Amino acid sequence: MKKIKSLVKSAVQKVKDVFAVQEATLNAKAHSVLDGTKAEAYVDTGVKVLIAVVLGALILTLLYALFNETIMPTVKTRVEGLFNYAG
Repeated sequence: MKKIKSLVKSAVQKVKDVFAVQEATLNAKAHSVLDGTKAEAYVDTGVKVLIAVVLGALILTLLYALFNETIMPTVKTRVEGLFNYAG
């Protein structure tokens, strides 16, 4: 009876070991598939650079328009007002 019991225990342990190896192999394969970003980094970086360039151009255009139409005329009239004294 003890011999049968030990045989069953060893068979169960072997099955557990096989399943553990298979689980580890499948887990490693799943991670490699899910983390497989070979060319995506280049595309992502390109899109980020393109967005940064477009946003930078938009901000510069808005600042240029703001300074030329709003700030600079106001500054010009105030400076002329400072130096326009009749004494």
